Amino acid sequence: MLARSCSASMAELPRWMPRLAGASLADRLRAGLAAMLGIALAALASGLVPHPAALSLLLVAPIGASAVLVFAVPASPLAQPWAVLGGNMISAAVGMATAALVPMPALAAGIAVGGAIIVMSLARCLHPPGGAVALTAVLGTPLLAATGPWFPLLPVGLNSLALVLAGWAWHRVSGHSYPHRPPAAVAPLFHREDVDRALAEMHESFDVAPEDLDALLNRAEAHARARVR
Repeated sequence: MLARSCSASMAELPRWMPRLAGASLADRLRAGLAAMLGIALAALASGLVPHPAALSLLLVAPIGASAVLVFAVPASPLAQPWAVLGGNMISAAVGMATAALVPMPALAAGIAVGGAIIVMSLARCLHPPGGAVALTAVLGTPLLAATGPWFPLLPVGLNSLALVLAGWAWHRVSGHSYPHRPPAAVAPLFHREDVDRALAEMHESFDVAPEDLDALLNRAEAHARARVR
């Protein structure tokens, strides 16, 4: 009985520990190195801007989460330049506006994050670290107090821009497309409308562009047809 229970638990592991599609250990090591360089560049760029001496760096913590997306999953719609730039800056503005209008900190925190998600979605720049940026604007930090109304631009905008430029340069060297361009389909085995209908039937949101799904499924079917010939 115990052995069967352990086997069932092991079988459930993939559900709780999903493997990132297409990722290899070498890719993850390169992504880690690139993130180190990207964050360092963002920090150095902030040092070129005059700021209060009491602050060692004009660097917001959520930019670390942005670096994970830009360097580890550059094909993700959430990691594209407009998502990073627009998502972070818009969320900072939403957070600051919420903090000014809502006097209850707990309520303001929820409104800021929820509002950031809605506004980012409408602006087509959904970026998960944006939720943390909005929350930072509500909770307040010495960095926010020092920069005041410039917070969405400096440091958030400057950090985001430096990270995007570092991502663009790194992926040009490493052979990835950034901003991401979906690969061409091998053969038009089915239409894009088929992918859209299948996504609608599943009632889920996936962290992959429909164009990439279309190309991936076409290539997979071409390989399957070649194998069974």
